[in-house]
Amino acid sequence: MKILVINGPNINLLGRREPGIYGSQTLESINASLSESALTLPAELDFVQSNSEGGLVDAIQSALGSFDGIIINPAAYTHTSVAIRDAISAVAIPTVEVHLSNVYSREEFRHKSLIAPVAIGQIAGFGAFGYELALKGLVEFLRKR
Repeated sequence: MKILVINGPNINLLGRREPGIYGSQTLESINASLSESALTLPAELDFVQSNSEGGLVDAIQSALGSFDGIIINPAAYTHTSVAIRDAISAVAIPTVEVHLSNVYSREEFRHKSLIAPVAIGQIAGFGAFGYELALKGLVEFLRKR
Protein backbone atom coordinates (compact mmCIF):
# COMPACT_ATOMS: atom_id res chain seq x y z
CA MET A 1 0.00 0.00 0.00
CA LYS A 2 1.51 3.32 -1.11
CA ILE A 3 0.48 6.61 0.44
CA LEU A 4 1.57 10.10 -0.55
CA VAL A 5 1.82 12.62 2.29
CA ILE A 6 1.52 16.19 1.02
CA ASN A 7 2.15 19.33 3.08
CA GLY A 8 1.37 22.84 1.94
CA PRO A 9 2.72 26.32 2.56
CA ASN A 10 4.70 27.16 5.68
CA ILE A 11 4.59 23.59 7.00
CA ASN A 12 8.34 23.48 6.30
CA LEU A 13 8.67 26.03 9.14
CA LEU A 14 7.15 23.78 11.82
CA GLY A 15 9.05 23.89 15.07
CA ARG A 16 9.82 27.58 14.56
CA ARG A 17 6.49 28.92 13.34
CA GLU A 18 4.02 29.82 16.08
CA PRO A 19 4.72 26.79 18.30
CA GLY A 20 1.79 27.76 20.54
CA ILE A 21 -0.53 26.97 17.64
CA TYR A 22 1.38 24.41 15.58
CA GLY A 23 3.55 22.68 18.17
CA SER A 24 7.30 22.30 18.48
CA GLN A 25 7.86 19.29 16.22
CA THR A 26 9.56 19.86 12.89
CA LEU A 27 8.18 18.52 9.63
CA GLU A 28 11.18 16.20 9.45
CA SER A 29 10.38 14.68 12.86
CA ILE A 30 6.71 14.28 11.95
CA ASN A 31 7.68 12.50 8.72
CA ALA A 32 10.13 10.23 10.58
CA SER A 33 7.51 9.27 13.16
CA LEU A 34 4.93 8.65 10.45
CA SER A 35 7.39 6.47 8.50
CA GLU A 36 7.99 4.41 11.62
CA SER A 37 4.25 3.92 12.14
CA ALA A 38 3.81 2.95 8.50
CA LEU A 39 6.18 0.00 8.91
CA THR A 40 3.75 -1.75 11.25
CA LEU A 41 0.71 -1.35 8.99
CA PRO A 42 2.49 -2.03 6.48
CA ALA A 43 2.41 0.97 4.18
CA GLU A 44 4.99 2.73 2.06
CA LEU A 45 5.08 6.54 2.32
CA ASP A 46 6.44 9.28 0.11
CA PHE A 47 6.54 12.91 1.25
CA VAL A 48 6.09 16.19 -0.61
CA GLN A 49 6.07 19.73 0.75
CA SER A 50 5.50 22.79 -1.39
CA ASN A 51 4.77 26.42 -0.70
CA SER A 52 3.19 26.83 -4.13
CA GLU A 53 -0.31 25.89 -5.17
CA GLY A 54 0.91 24.57 -8.52
CA GLY A 55 3.47 22.35 -6.81
CA LEU A 56 0.71 20.80 -4.69
CA VAL A 57 -1.52 20.27 -7.74
CA ASP A 58 1.41 18.63 -9.58
CA ALA A 59 2.04 16.30 -6.62
CA ILE A 60 -1.62 15.26 -6.49
CA GLN A 61 -1.76 14.64 -10.24
CA SER A 62 1.52 12.66 -10.18
CA ALA A 63 -0.01 10.31 -7.59
CA LEU A 64 -2.44 8.93 -10.18
CA GLY A 65 -1.55 5.32 -10.90
CA SER A 66 1.25 5.28 -8.33
CA PHE A 67 -0.43 5.74 -4.95
CA ASP A 68 -3.39 4.13 -3.20
CA GLY A 69 -4.09 7.08 -0.91
CA ILE A 70 -3.16 10.65 -0.05
CA ILE A 71 -2.80 12.44 3.27
CA ILE A 72 -2.79 16.20 2.74
CA ASN A 73 -2.32 19.21 4.96
CA PRO A 74 -3.11 21.93 2.43
CA ALA A 75 -2.50 24.57 5.13
CA ALA A 76 -3.73 28.02 4.06
CA TYR A 77 -4.79 26.67 0.66
CA THR A 78 -7.51 24.70 2.46
CA HIS A 79 -9.67 27.79 2.44
CA THR A 80 -8.86 29.19 -0.99
CA SER A 81 -7.75 26.59 -3.53
CA VAL A 82 -10.30 25.36 -6.00
CA ALA A 83 -7.32 24.02 -8.01
CA ILE A 84 -6.23 21.65 -5.21
CA ARG A 85 -9.82 20.61 -4.60
CA ASP A 86 -10.31 19.89 -8.30
CA ALA A 87 -7.04 17.93 -8.52
CA ILE A 88 -8.10 15.67 -5.63
CA SER A 89 -11.48 15.18 -7.26
CA ALA A 90 -9.93 14.48 -10.67
CA VAL A 91 -7.51 11.77 -9.52
CA ALA A 92 -10.17 10.11 -7.32
CA ILE A 93 -7.55 8.78 -4.90
CA PRO A 94 -8.91 8.42 -1.34
CA THR A 95 -7.64 11.47 0.53
CA VAL A 96 -7.58 12.47 4.20
CA GLU A 97 -7.27 16.16 5.10
CA VAL A 98 -5.15 16.96 8.17
CA HIS A 99 -4.67 20.14 10.20
CA LEU A 100 -2.41 20.54 13.21
CA SER A 101 -4.65 23.10 14.86
CA ASN A 102 -8.40 23.03 15.32
CA VAL A 103 -9.24 25.32 12.44
CA TYR A 104 -12.84 25.61 13.69
CA SER A 105 -11.73 27.27 16.93
CA ARG A 106 -9.69 29.89 15.09
CA GLU A 107 -10.52 32.81 12.81
CA GLU A 108 -13.80 32.62 10.92
CA PHE A 109 -12.09 32.45 7.50
CA ARG A 110 -10.48 29.13 8.54
CA HIS A 111 -13.85 27.48 9.16
CA LYS A 112 -14.50 26.75 5.47
CA SER A 113 -12.57 23.94 3.80
CA LEU A 114 -12.76 23.58 0.04
CA ILE A 115 -10.97 20.23 0.42
CA ALA A 116 -13.32 18.50 2.88
CA PRO A 117 -16.09 17.76 0.35
CA VAL A 118 -13.67 15.69 -1.79
CA ALA A 119 -11.84 14.00 1.10
CA ILE A 120 -12.90 10.76 2.78
CA GLY A 121 -12.23 12.38 6.15
CA GLN A 122 -10.74 15.32 8.00
CA ILE A 123 -8.65 15.40 11.18
CA ALA A 124 -7.98 18.69 12.95
CA GLY A 125 -6.71 19.83 16.30
CA PHE A 126 -4.53 16.93 17.45
CA GLY A 127 -1.19 18.42 16.48
CA ALA A 128 1.34 16.10 14.87
CA PHE A 129 -0.61 13.08 16.15
CA GLY A 130 -3.26 13.98 13.57
CA TYR A 131 -1.00 12.58 10.86
CA GLU A 132 -0.87 9.23 12.69
CA LEU A 133 -4.67 9.22 12.97
CA ALA A 134 -4.96 10.05 9.28
CA LEU A 135 -2.57 7.25 8.32
CA LYS A 136 -4.38 4.63 10.39
CA GLY A 137 -7.78 5.77 9.17
CA LEU A 138 -6.71 5.84 5.53
CA VAL A 139 -5.09 2.39 5.70
CA GLU A 140 -8.23 0.95 7.32
CA PHE A 141 -10.39 2.56 4.64
CA LEU A 142 -8.17 1.16 1.86
CA ARG A 143 -8.18 -2.34 3.37
CA LYS A 144 -11.98 -2.39 3.40
CA ARG A 145 -12.24 -1.33 -0.25
